[in-house]
Amino acid sequence: MKFFLPKGATPLNPDEMAGLIPQSISNMHDLNAIEQDNILQGTQWAYSRKRKEVLTEKFLRDLHQKMFGLVWKWAGHYRTSNKTIGVNWFQVPGEILKLIENVRYWITNETYPTDEIAARFHHRLVSIHPFPNGNGRWARVMTDVLLFSLDKEPFTWGQKKKVESLDQAGSSREAYLDALQHADARDYKPLLKFARS
Repeated sequence: MKFFLPKGATPLNPDEMAGLIPQSISNMHDLNAIEQDNILQGTQWAYSRKRKEVLTEKFLRDLHQKMFGLVWKWAGHYRTSNKTIGVNWFQVPGEILKLIENVRYWITNETYPTDEIAARFHHRLVSIHPFPNGNGRWARVMTDVLLFSLDKEPFTWGQKKKVESLDQAGSSREAYLDALQHADARDYKPLLKFARS
């Protein structure tokens, strides 16, 4: 079974594809629908109570599992293969721990404004790319949960105009990917603008 993926999506290898739980899925439309239902459940779980500490490796992994665990057996488990994006698979745990410590420091010392801390956090989560798939969707929810824990409004992720979903090909996704590429060069302004537009 092969699915069409939008630009910037991470392809799954055959072992990862074998982790698909619902056996009735035969096309991308069905996969998107069932993933979206699971993501909604995971997001509701994340916001079900205000957590004092969301910056833990356990919470990051638990959130991915809650968002994708009804669809993929590997949900919440770090990838064990390299992708076209992200650090080497064996570097993922260390890079996640380093990011958590950095963000805690930034918050405690007010190194950057809160929105910039969140944008930097999001960009680094995506660039580490810890899971086989779902990294962008997970990183957006995780970033919004961080903002919520800091008593800030979640990002809108370019959806004020509600043109189309970031998970599908279109101008919103293009703008999001472009903003991430600017962040790769340490220019966070486009990502900050997009996140609040």
